[in-house]
Order: sequence, then C-alpha cells, then structure tokens
Amino acid sequence: MNVPPPVMMNSPTKPQQNDVQEIDLMALIGALLDRKLFIVLVTLLFAFVGIAYAVFSTPIYQATAMIQVEEKSSSVPGFDDVSGMFESTSAAVTEIELLKSRSVIGEAVDSLKLDIVAEPKLFPIIGGRAFRSFHVKQVGELAEPTFGASSYAWGGEQVEIFKFEVPSYAIGAEFTLQALGNEQVALLDADGEQILAGPIGEQIEQGAFILTVKTLIANEGTEFLLVKRDRLNTILDLQADINASEKGKDSGIINLAFQHENSHYAQKVLDKVADIYVRRNVERNSAEAQKSLEFLEVQLPEVKKELEAAEQKFNNYKVKQRSVDISLETQGVLTQVVELDTKLQELELKRLELGRKFKKDHPTYQGMQEQIAVVKEQKRKLTSEVSNLPETQQELLRLTRDVEVNNQIYTLLLGKTQELDIVRAGTVGNVRVIDSAEVNRSKPVKPKKALIVVMATMLGGMLAVAIVLIQRALHRGIEDPGDIEALGIPVYASIPYSEYQDKLTGFSKVRKGKKEGKARSILAVDNPADLSIEAMRSLRTSLHFALLEAKNNIISISGPSPGVGKSFVSVNLATVLAQSGKRVLVIDSDMRKGYLQTQFGMEWGNGLSDYLSNRLTLEQIIKHSQVAGLDVITRGQIPPNPSELLMHANFTRLVEEVSKLYDLVIIDTPPILAVTDPAIVSAHAGCTLLVTRYGQTHAKELEVTRNRFEQNGVDIKGVVFNGVLRKASNAYGYYGYYYNYEYKSDKS
Repeated sequence: MNVPPPVMMNSPTKPQQNDVQEIDLMALIGALLDRKLFIVLVTLLFAFVGIAYAVFSTPIYQATAMIQVEEKSSSVPGFDDVSGMFESTSAAVTEIELLKSRSVIGEAVDSLKLDIVAEPKLFPIIGGRAFRSFHVKQVGELAEPTFGASSYAWGGEQVEIFKFEVPSYAIGAEFTLQALGNEQVALLDADGEQILAGPIGEQIEQGAFILTVKTLIANEGTEFLLVKRDRLNTILDLQADINASEKGKDSGIINLAFQHENSHYAQKVLDKVADIYVRRNVERNSAEAQKSLEFLEVQLPEVKKELEAAEQKFNNYKVKQRSVDISLETQGVLTQVVELDTKLQELELKRLELGRKFKKDHPTYQGMQEQIAVVKEQKRKLTSEVSNLPETQQELLRLTRDVEVNNQIYTLLLGKTQELDIVRAGTVGNVRVIDSAEVNRSKPVKPKKALIVVMATMLGGMLAVAIVLIQRALHRGIEDPGDIEALGIPVYASIPYSEYQDKLTGFSKVRKGKKEGKARSILAVDNPADLSIEAMRSLRTSLHFALLEAKNNIISISGPSPGVGKSFVSVNLATVLAQSGKRVLVIDSDMRKGYLQTQFGMEWGNGLSDYLSNRLTLEQIIKHSQVAGLDVITRGQIPPNPSELLMHANFTRLVEEVSKLYDLVIIDTPPILAVTDPAIVSAHAGCTLLVTRYGQTHAKELEVTRNRFEQNGVDIKGVVFNGVLRKASNAYGYYGYYYNYEYKSDKS
C-alpha cells in the first residue's frame, strides 16, 4: 500500500546554493524594523550627546588679517640707481615662510610672554559656559560662586603675570595660583604644597622660582592654573596654529588666520606677529643701504686726509716755485687725467659693492673688471703724454691732479653717503598690513553646533544600524525553516509564538535566548483557538500519515538543548490528539528536570522512575488528567542513574504495555546534546521528532543532533519549528502566512 508523505507546514525549500549566498534585502530591512526601538534610542542618545557637546563646548574664535606683498620701487625720486642696488622682488610664498619663521614667532612669544599660561580654574562641564555667560558691567565685578565652589572661577576673574620662572625640571608642570586676602597670592604645586607667597605687584622669589603677578581680580580662595611652557614648543605650536595663505596665484595678498578660545588673545597675537613681520621686512630691505653707508663712512675720513695732504703739497710747491701757473696744454691734460681718475674711483667703488653680492667669476663682476682695465689703459696712455711736458709742468700737473681727483672723490663719497642715508631712512619695505587683526565675536568658527548635532545624530543612527546588522550576521540561530530542510530534515510544523502562553508561565514575554518558564496550565485547554494550537492540529495531521509506516504508535519528542519547548509541544500535541477522540498517554522521561506535572496540576511523585526501579506498578503510576482520554506518567523521584534505568528491561516492558493500551504514546525526553537518554528512548519509538527554537537553535547544533541520533540507529522523522516570532524580517518569509491569515483569539 502506498502511504502518502507527511504534510509539511512550510513552503518548499529554497534552492540550495553552495558557494554564493544571496542577500535578502527584505530580511535586512525587516531586521532593522524589528530593532527600531533600539535604533531610535541609540540615535536619540547620540543626538542628546551632540546637543550637550554643542551647548557646553568652548567656542573657538578666529582672528583674521591681510598683508600685501608688493614689488619694490624707488623710495626717493631721483635715486633709482642707488635704491635699485639694494632692493629685490620677494615672492609671497617666501614671505609666508619668513612670517612663520621662529625668529618672528619667537619675538612675539617673548614680547607677549606667551610661554606663560595663566587661566582660571573652571567647574567641570558647566563651568566654562557659566564663566563665558557672565558679562562684566563694571571693573572688578565678579560672579557669585555656584554650589559654594569658591575655588573655581564663575565669571569676571582675571590674572596677568609679568614674570614667572621655574627650574628646568618644572617646565611644563601645572601649578596653582591661589588668591589670598589683602592683595596676596600663593603658588602651590600639584600636591597642594605651598612653594611661595607674597603681595601682588612685587617680585616673589623662592629658590629658582620667581613670580611677579601684575594684576589679579578674583574672590579670595579662587584658583588659577599656571604653567611655564617650553619656549621652543610654544613657538612650534604657534607656528602650526597660525594659518598663512596667498589669496589667488601671484596676487601678492596673504591672508592670516589664528584661532583661539580667547578672542582678545587671538587678536593680540596675530597683530603682534604682523607688526613684527612688517618691521623686520623694513629692516631687511634697508640692510644693504645700511652696510653701504657704514662702508662709506669709514672711507670718507681717509679720503679727506688724502685731499688735505694733496692740497698742502700743492700749496707748498707753488710757494717754492713762486706761483707757477699751468699752461694751456698742461691744463687740457690735467682735465683728462682728473676725469679718468674720478671715473676709475667710481668703478672701484662699484666693484667693491659687486664683490659683496657676487663671486669673482660672475659675469657682472667680470664686466666691471673689464671696464676698470679699459680706463686704466686710457690713463696709462695719457700719462705717457705727460712725460713730454717740462719737468716743472709735470710736477705741477701731478700735484694739481692729486688735489682735483681727491676733491672729486671726496665730493662723490659725500654725496653717496647722503643719498644712502636718505634711502635707509625712507625705506618702508615691500609688505604692508592691509587689514589689521579682527575677530567676529558674535560668530565663533567652532563648534558648528548645528553640524555637530546633525553629525552626532547620523553617527548614532548608523552605529545602531551597524550593531543590528552585525548582531544579525553573528547570530546563527535559525529563523527560516528552509535552512532546516537544507540539512535534509523535513519540517513537520512551524509553531507560532504564543503570547497567551506567557501568561500561563508567568512571564510577560518569552524571547529567544531566555529559558522557557513552567506553565501552570495547558494552552490547548485554556485557549484552544490560539494560533499555536492551530499549528498543533496541523502537526497532528502530519503525524497521522507519518505513523502509518511506523513500527509502533510511540512518538519520542526531543531537542538539541534546553528551552526549545519540548514539554510545551508534547503536552499540547497530546491534548489536541486526545480532543480528536484518541486515547493518549504522555510520559515525562526527563527524570532529572522534568516538569510536565506542573501543566496538569499534579505531583511529580509516583512516576516513571518508581516504576523502572520496581517500586510501583504500571497502574500505580498512570494518572488521569483533566482532558478526557489523556493520561500522564510523571517523572517520579529523581534517581541517581536515569540512563541506566532507561536501558533496563523494565522500560522496554513499559513501552510494550502502554503501546497496547493507548492509541498514541508521546514520550517527552531531555535534550540530546546534554544527555544520552533521548537516544535510548527513541530506539523504542516508531517516530522521533525534534523540537527547535526560532532564533535559538543553530544549524550546526541541529546537524550535530541528527548525527547523534543516527549514531544510535535512530532516524529522525521531522522537526517542529517552535516559537516563531512575528517580526518584520519574516513578514514576507515562508511562515509569515501564519500571522497574515490568523483568526484572533477571543481570550487575551
């Protein structure tokens, strides 16, 4: 006779894919919808943290300035040649590096004493906002301490340190400056020990510690943070904090920016750096003129001495020769000689200047040497002509020449000196401040409060979504009956999760991962229209066909691990079978922790263990339940050797006897992965069912369970997929129809 196959409660299995796993977008979206409360809470938490951070964070202000780098031009009209010798065009990029050099920044640090940090101590979290919110209406006004915390600054406190020196080992260490009464202050170390104390406005010394407090406005007991920073580190930090950039390519416009929580500090620092830079630029541009001026100032006295000596010799000769006059021929030669000597001296001066700028093999320097050589050759030829003149005229020519040449040179040097002095005094540099440092105190550049709140909210949402997806990826609990059938085990029924069962167990909600409670009643009796019971009736139909080919009418129900709902399935399946007119016996074979008696309102005594140990007969252990046609055998006393009792011939005899007395016998067994009892019991059963829990039982766990049974010669007929939750992730799955087409129970 052909026996029809058992009716499965789920749709046909999905095609098995060995290497490629499809991503079920609907399942992912459903998983997010299932955890929507968690996602919303995490998102709101991050949004709240973002708002709190935006409200209580210290605002950062930005000081900005603008500097122009322009091409150099003559400072004084008429002196193009002189000024052109000492000026050159500077690129903006070069000027930016000069502006941020340690020389410029270091001078600003020393001038403003930026290596001394003196700040009021603020109350944690809320202190900064309270301090900034206080507006001083008159000099010396202070905010009242909140919470009685008088050691903290609450608004209006100010301190200015004129001098603070510490030993080398204390550089960078934090000290506490405490305001005392009667214009007194005290310096404390990190341990609260007093280092020195004294009046405000005077220098206080104690060993290598030197402190001078210029001004202090604070209540008595208020504390300030005092740090002597390393000078080089202060310079390097300031170099990194000052942003200098050229506005447009080759525009010559440099934008400066400096950010700090103290707007006045930012403006003061940027202004000082810009002023030092402009002054240094002027000094740099006038340096060449200054060096040339110093050279000429050294040469002038020497030339003057030579001129005076030449005049004295000329006068002495005229007296000796009794006023000899120069002839017209000699006068012409004299004029040419003087011109050549004057020109030669001018070229020598230029050669000296070029020698400070260029090497001797430079083309410009070599060109000057050639000019000098040409003039010397002209002078040599002219000198040879002088030898043809009378001796008296020659001597007179020589003396007159010396006087005229020295006079011309002295006049030239004197004029050059005056010109260079004018150039040096009138040098303004090739950079100038277009916009001095200004700070928009109404709009701090940081924090961007709206952006922070939006980013924090988005981060919270993305983090919550990531957590949900990671948990889903790491969680291997089976949520799709198709995954069970992919292992080659048919699913006989999918039992929806019953909230009404929670009331019977005393829990408000039994979720996956939590141990199932002990019900005090039978769901099939209290609420027969429950959706779970409807699924039990479908399981009853499947078992009807499965038992047609079974060796007996014994049904063994087991599971991989505790808490999957074996007892729930056993009791309610037995109930629906009895309600269909069958004589049914349910046996609790879990002699360790069985609790079927609680659902029937019975005592656990006089049960299976008592029969197997030959203390009671079969008639004495069979108990009648409130359900017509349904009898129960409880676990009995807890024996020391449950497995050995089940392997005894008494258990075989029990199975044979009850199989004849009842239409169906359901044996509830312990979890197979915990003990070996289920394998012993299932060897006597005609049909063995496994109960798995939605989201709790893993595929690997189920596979190991099947192998355990097969090793003992037990063939698993099918799986009951228990506790299916109504979730958005499975609303479109293979078992979503249980909910979509359910009839609501009248009881709630």
